[in-house]
Amino acid sequence: MGGLLLAVSLLVGSIAPPVAAQARRSSDDVRIGVRLVDAPVSRRDDYRAHRYIIDHVTPGQKVRRRIAVTNESDTRQRVQLYPGAAAAQDGFTFAPGRPANELTGWVTLEHSELVLEPDETARVWTEITVAKNATGGEHYGVIWAEINPKRDPSEQVHHVGRAGVRIYLSVGPGGEPRSDFRIENLAGARAANGVPVVTARVKNTGGRALDLTGKLTLSDGPGGMYAGPFNVKADTIGPGHSTLANATLDPGLASGVWTARLTLTSGLVKRETSGRITIHTPHRAPHKGGNTSAAALTVGGVVAAVAAALLAAYGYRRRHRYR
Repeated sequence: MGGLLLAVSLLVGSIAPPVAAQARRSSDDVRIGVRLVDAPVSRRDDYRAHRYIIDHVTPGQKVRRRIAVTNESDTRQRVQLYPGAAAAQDGFTFAPGRPANELTGWVTLEHSELVLEPDETARVWTEITVAKNATGGEHYGVIWAEINPKRDPSEQVHHVGRAGVRIYLSVGPGGEPRSDFRIENLAGARAANGVPVVTARVKNTGGRALDLTGKLTLSDGPGGMYAGPFNVKADTIGPGHSTLANATLDPGLASGVWTARLTLTSGLVKRETSGRITIHTPHRAPHKGGNTSAAALTVGGVVAAVAAALLAAYGYRRRHRYR
């Protein structure tokens, strides 16, 4: 690499508008947007299928989807298209560069390179032909669109714009594995900065990865108060894994006992839980002046005690000396 530093901007793709998935840098030289154009009719009610390539297939079967790639830069750009490996456990993760896995070997793109004018959009077919000896289970990947502009040899940092559409492909005979999850350990707390939060542990009990969205409402609080709804954040969860869902509340929320109702959704699966939680009073460090006074009192008390002891000893010696 000759000391070259590679700076990569990453943002995984989503549904319309076309700029929903784009990679940016501080200037407008490197900007690319990508989105999924269509989804299967059988999944029209699944919002995830409108953002990502999601399907269940048998070995040897094909999946076809179109993606739209938009040049959001101010100049003509050459865009490279390719599949990359990904993983879904405690979050959806992908590596820089072009790592491969079993899924990437099944992917064929209509075009591997595009030349786009500013604001120009091209639609590209993506075909996934699953191998007949494919490993069963869910496979993960990303269809990447990348801008790699020419670099000035004098520059030490090379900016690459990259954006993509996720792939969640389940492979196996019979019907699609069930998607499900369980919500546990609903609790209130305060962050280190004193802001109240509500957390819950979410366990993926099904056979497919989950992308959770949710809302939290509070009621029956101090004085009968209620609050919310608050947005809930949670990572992608692979089968058999768990994650912590959390909602950041209003910093001015009253301390005390509340009834919390948490609703989480992934695709067509929706789960809800509720319970009484406690938001504790923020811990306040003692005032600095109070500490100084307390220390002065303590030292003064010690000095007074020592002085009293010395006087008592002196009086005792005088009494016995002149007896």
